[in-house]
Amino acid sequence: MPVAKLNILVVTQYFWPENMRINDLVRNLSEKGHRVTVLTGLPNYPEGSVYDSYRADPGSFGEYAGARIVRVQLIPRGKHSISLMLNYLSFFTVASIVGPWKLRGEKFDSVFVYGVSPIMSAIPGLILGWLKKAPVSIWILDLWPESLRAVGVVRNPALLNIVGRVVSSIYNRADYLLLQTHSFFESVKMYCTREIESERLVYFPSWAEDDFSSSIVPASTLLERDDSVFTVVFAGNVGDAQDFPAVIEAAQALISKTAVRWVIVGTGRMSDWLTDEVRTCKLDNILLLGRHPLEEMPGVFACADALLVSLKTNDVFEKTIPGKVQAYLASGKPILGMIDGEAAHVINESGAGLSCPSGDAEGLAGITLQLALLDADQRLRMGESGREYYLKNYSKSKLLARLEIHFHEATLRNKR
Repeated sequence: MPVAKLNILVVTQYFWPENMRINDLVRNLSEKGHRVTVLTGLPNYPEGSVYDSYRADPGSFGEYAGARIVRVQLIPRGKHSISLMLNYLSFFTVASIVGPWKLRGEKFDSVFVYGVSPIMSAIPGLILGWLKKAPVSIWILDLWPESLRAVGVVRNPALLNIVGRVVSSIYNRADYLLLQTHSFFESVKMYCTREIESERLVYFPSWAEDDFSSSIVPASTLLERDDSVFTVVFAGNVGDAQDFPAVIEAAQALISKTAVRWVIVGTGRMSDWLTDEVRTCKLDNILLLGRHPLEEMPGVFACADALLVSLKTNDVFEKTIPGKVQAYLASGKPILGMIDGEAAHVINESGAGLSCPSGDAEGLAGITLQLALLDADQRLRMGESGREYYLKNYSKSKLLARLEIHFHEATLRNKR
């Protein structure tokens, strides 16, 4: 293993106290002795307003696990599309201007960009990489402009073409592009106009946080185990892409067939709609627990008989694997997937659960009933298969060790 310690700059719009996988990466690098600086915005995801705890005491959020945090102002994401676009625009604009000023005079061996939407959040990372003469690695976790088109945010071909040119510029100026799924390679290559060296494109999937892979599971303070019902848990962002209308339809279809308790943990842009729908339809078999800290999730998962992942279908979503899939696999619980593409392939190949096509409420009801009718030993074997698959393909320790090696190799190449 490499022993030299590096000075690494992480650029990310989202960071602690927001629950993001980048927190794990930063903690790991810092604990290994690397000097880590995080350039980020104000915590406001997913509710859309800056956290009250941060407003009350910003100074207490200036360090995380030994890493220094440098924050820039941004417009909170709010509850509407316009405010969300302003949120995106404000971060990469302010971080590109104020970030270099706040980091003036500092040297870095490597710059790492957490490339969730929007990809324009990589722009300040590229600027700082150029200024600091450090290699820039972007972890591509979403595909632009395809994602904009797929969810209907932008439909105008001319505007999509402009975004595509921006994406192409970002990809071509990065030193390394780390891709979260195998399906991303073809899409990313379409926007790389300069010759692509094989070492520039790196397969680098997501992992589950330590809480989910621990052999010691704490008791839940949010949910009690109930063996009289089959409990399905969904954890994560409650957004339009997760297709909760289809989930509600499936829940309603099973009311007369078997006792199923649907537990939704999380908040998002569809939270108000979901609350109103549950109340209007008097669905007392659906529990809405709201957003809770990540460390609460393993205890909730332990009370579940199955874990649900859902995602609307389109050619972009088919190429992604939601981060919760790794957490579900690591937890050793069967998975119910109303999802297409690579995520469905992982569920089926691992033997960790059952899947049906995206948007198929009837199919979701069917596989839920099928799983509920299996005996406990069969479901236990499914969960164990999922955990074995996780350890083989998504082990956090293995992936982060690979990333550390990547940083060292990138730094050495940059000095040649």
